[in-house]
Amino acid sequence: MFFDEAYEYLLSLGHETLTIKLGLDNTKKLLAALGDPHKAFPSVQIAGTNGKGSTAVMLESICREAGIRVGLFTSPHLVSVTERIGIDGNEVSEAAFARLTERVKQTAEELVRQGELQTLPTFFEQVTAIALLAFQEANVELAILETGLGGRLDSTTAAGAKVIAITPVAMDHQEYLGHTLAEIAAEKAAIIRRGVTAVIAPQAQAALEVIRRQCAEVTIRPRLVGEVELRDSRLGALTAQYRSQYCTAAPDGRMCVTFLTPTTRYDNVCLGLRGRHQITNAATALGCAEALREHGFAVPHGAVVRGLENARHPGRLEVWDRLLPPILFDGAHNPAAARALRNYLDEFVAQPITMIFSAMRDKALNEMAAILFPAASRIILTPLDNPRAATVADMESAAPSDFERSKLVRAISVTNAIWMAQEITDYAGLILVTGSLYLIGAVQKAHVAVHQSAN
Repeated sequence: MFFDEAYEYLLSLGHETLTIKLGLDNTKKLLAALGDPHKAFPSVQIAGTNGKGSTAVMLESICREAGIRVGLFTSPHLVSVTERIGIDGNEVSEAAFARLTERVKQTAEELVRQGELQTLPTFFEQVTAIALLAFQEANVELAILETGLGGRLDSTTAAGAKVIAITPVAMDHQEYLGHTLAEIAAEKAAIIRRGVTAVIAPQAQAALEVIRRQCAEVTIRPRLVGEVELRDSRLGALTAQYRSQYCTAAPDGRMCVTFLTPTTRYDNVCLGLRGRHQITNAATALGCAEALREHGFAVPHGAVVRGLENARHPGRLEVWDRLLPPILFDGAHNPAAARALRNYLDEFVAQPITMIFSAMRDKALNEMAAILFPAASRIILTPLDNPRAATVADMESAAPSDFERSKLVRAISVTNAIWMAQEITDYAGLILVTGSLYLIGAVQKAHVAVHQSAN
């Protein structure tokens, strides 16, 4: 099987955003038939609504600086599905991905023939299995797994991680996880099991109460990030162990922070990822790194500092500044992420902004538009080749009632949107691509294609 065939096979299973099947049975049976590759190494699982990808890449960067052979599984990808599977900082090769996909495909089809499975596992279930096989083959010492959706029934939960983290929980994917913050938090908190180490980022009170109860039920004392204090008759005082003492901001939006933990302090760490919200993600990753020490991994002080400073995460406040005008990419795909982006724009961006925007129709479009649209001098609305995507008319209707409609421009495609943005934006301005990671992937893929054809 060649790479293109492997990817076409996975796509034939249905678009991952529409064929979500929450549950662990299929994944567990598939992994068992593959020899339980996840049992060859310990894992860290990171769940939450916002920041879990950034937390994962920061922790992975720390581990690589510590000399730990580490595998990283994230989603979604931007340009190539191989981005989802990293081994020691490198994407899995297309050849290895194709070979492992063929093995997973044959195993899944045999399970269906034998009646062990009713249907083939979904795109995400099979890619999870491919990642775990790749990690086993590469003899990783540790896997870091970003949860795809929820937690309780997400495929990554089948790996049985011993260290878990829950990043800030917000309203998102209500059709799958519940219609209140407490219901969504319960799905994510369910990964907290007896015997795990749980690092918990700052949470809204409703989410924190759910997480606290889950910890109490399994007699886990959570390790809290941020200025949080609770009292519980069974657990006693719960005080934040991982805190930022102070910070300064570089002109490009990177924070220099001092972190305090129960055992040490990390002075003046200049984070590699932009935005004040990354302070929380960095502290959460730091908490996981210190937990790994307790599980026998050597993670020196210097590795933590270098890892946080060298971490990179494509599509999250990522700047392509070699272009004129420069392009800022950020996957602000829900209101909480949109607020983080808007805060960054208000604090660090002075030049006029041309925004290319597209989002999924099941997102809170009105709220996202109210947060983001006023920051731009011109907004280009573009359709996406995605069955979940909102139409241009949907996005136009989502604009606030008092928003000046003359600032809205319709594009017929992503390529057309890029051309329009470059035409109407002065070199001293900024093009912002946001609203969905799928949009960012489409724009970056289009740029790559243009560059390749030019050469």
